[in-house]
Amino acid sequence: MSGGTPVLVPGDTPGAMSSSAENPFVGMFEVSKHAVWSVSTAKHGNGVQQLLDGSPETFWQSDGAQPHVIDIQFNRLMRISELALYLDYVLDESYTPRKFSVRCGTSLQDLHEVHVLEIDEPKGWVRVPLKGDDNKDYVCCNCVEIAILENHQNGRDSHVRQVKVFASRVQHFEELYTSVEMSQWATLR
Repeated sequence: MSGGTPVLVPGDTPGAMSSSAENPFVGMFEVSKHAVWSVSTAKHGNGVQQLLDGSPETFWQSDGAQPHVIDIQFNRLMRISELALYLDYVLDESYTPRKFSVRCGTSLQDLHEVHVLEIDEPKGWVRVPLKGDDNKDYVCCNCVEIAILENHQNGRDSHVRQVKVFASRVQHFEELYTSVEMSQWATLR
């Protein structure tokens, strides 16, 4: 299993990022809106739409036995560099995820685990950088799955207030132009 260490900016609680009004994602390339989202279960009125509405006041609430799953599917291969989840232990208590797994693949049938994270009493954005098997700063995939394995206080259902997916903006010259014919057009005079 590979994966980067979560980048967590000091906030009110260890293991969580500050929930200040400043945008913590300046300069990052968000691709959340380019995906098809689904969840394993949801309480009425607390589904996928609440995960993506941009408000930390709303949330997705699972309904049933764990693991609870958020599936994110892109129609083309993406270089996913980071995930961010907005969690709030103060408001959600036993509904707050404590341990979750991030899995990536080209379809939902070939997912492999790239990161497992345990957090204690988060309040704010929890950022999870992803690294590929070849130690690149991104994972190439069509599908990302976030599986909530455990909640605080052994809670059954989960609340996740927001999820954002970020892709790498960097494209390496070697990967774009691999043939002599293509590399001749790589520079302008």
